[in-house]
Amino acid sequence: MTPEQFLEFARVLPEPLLLVSGEGQLLATNPPLADMLGLRRQELRGRMLFELVTQSTEDVVKYLQACSSSRAMVIGSLTLRKNDGQTLICRSQGAVIQPWSPESSALILLRLENRSLASSNFVLLNQKIDQLAKEVQRRKQAEEALLKANQELEIRVEERTTALQETLNELQLTQTQLIQAEKMSSLGQMIAGIAHEINNPVSFIHGNLHHAHKYTHDLLKLVQIYQQVCPNLSTEIQQELEEIDLDFLIQDITKLFQSMQVGTERIQEIVKSLRNFSRLNEAELKEVNIHEGIDSALMILEHRLQARHDYSEIKVIKKYSQLPNVTCYPGQLNQVFMNILANAIDALEASVGNSEITDNQKLIRNNLQIQIKTEVIDDKWVTVSIADNGLGISEQVRSKVFDPFFTTKPVGKGTGLGLSVSYQIIVEKHGGQLSCFCVPGKGAEFVIKIPVNSGS
Repeated sequence: MTPEQFLEFARVLPEPLLLVSGEGQLLATNPPLADMLGLRRQELRGRMLFELVTQSTEDVVKYLQACSSSRAMVIGSLTLRKNDGQTLICRSQGAVIQPWSPESSALILLRLENRSLASSNFVLLNQKIDQLAKEVQRRKQAEEALLKANQELEIRVEERTTALQETLNELQLTQTQLIQAEKMSSLGQMIAGIAHEINNPVSFIHGNLHHAHKYTHDLLKLVQIYQQVCPNLSTEIQQELEEIDLDFLIQDITKLFQSMQVGTERIQEIVKSLRNFSRLNEAELKEVNIHEGIDSALMILEHRLQARHDYSEIKVIKKYSQLPNVTCYPGQLNQVFMNILANAIDALEASVGNSEITDNQKLIRNNLQIQIKTEVIDDKWVTVSIADNGLGISEQVRSKVFDPFFTTKPVGKGTGLGLSVSYQIIVEKHGGQLSCFCVPGKGAEFVIKIPVNSGS
């Protein structure tokens, strides 16, 4: 930087500045410095710094050397002689400026500040800093208070939101359960009505089959006597006997009556199962044989147990123990049996349709099984276990099977309420336990533990 460039740069700055050589010669100054000394800038040009200060030449040279050798700002103190003979103690900041050419000596820029003014400014600055620190502290405290209030508000909002969400979930679950209960009640009433309407004509038919069989037997016996008494039959009668094949008719009509007898008995069994299952609308504790409830659920699901083109019949293996009658809500318990058995059938159907099953699992297709086992634990508890030999379920799914609205079935096939409602019926209504055990690839087992007397 040349002195001219320095003057152009320093002219607009309000601080006292001077440019000196490494030997201490004044190269340029700005107006604030001349005003500080009470001189004109022309009077300062070419003079030595030693002439303007009270410090010794040795001290000034050391200071300038320190400024020349340092890349940082060097702080010092210079006492100036003013034109009026007074002295002025200044704080000095010196920095070396790289020469504008290699041949030039180092240039040193000195910035001077009146120490007394600087001290007052420093005091004022400290006051401002204190005020600012207090303001910062006050604002920090206000921000902390606001942050705390916001956090408390967020916590309250979150708690309130959680409570509202839980209430909403409970209302949705209660609404769905009420709808399910109403559906099951309507189903029970409908089944009871159908069973009643079927039972009357079937009982009439079943009761008259014995008499019809006896009357037919008597008529056939009479025909045989006619054949013995009147062996010479007319040509017309002989032709009629050949057309109706009397011998075959006599043999087959007995089989027909036996078949009808078996059919009416089967219908009566179905009606009995329907009546048993129609206890869904009963809300009172009753002493019942729970084997009848299981069998009634199996009867209603029998069409789903039959063989199809892609898999064999689902075999139901019953291992019933001698159970005492259980005091329970029979309709609701039947609903649990229905839900678990239907899920077992769904699991077996899904295992058959899975394209990723192993060779060993493919063998299950021809041996689909549901095993139902009942046991007496002691004089107060009995258990019912329903197990299938499908693909089983993962631990992640098993931990959620009793959660409301959780289902792994496709949309439209499952509501996610069957096992949840079953859990409530067993645990909350009967004070029992409902557990799920499974091994992936080896099926799942649901175990119902129920007290013999739920009323106690």
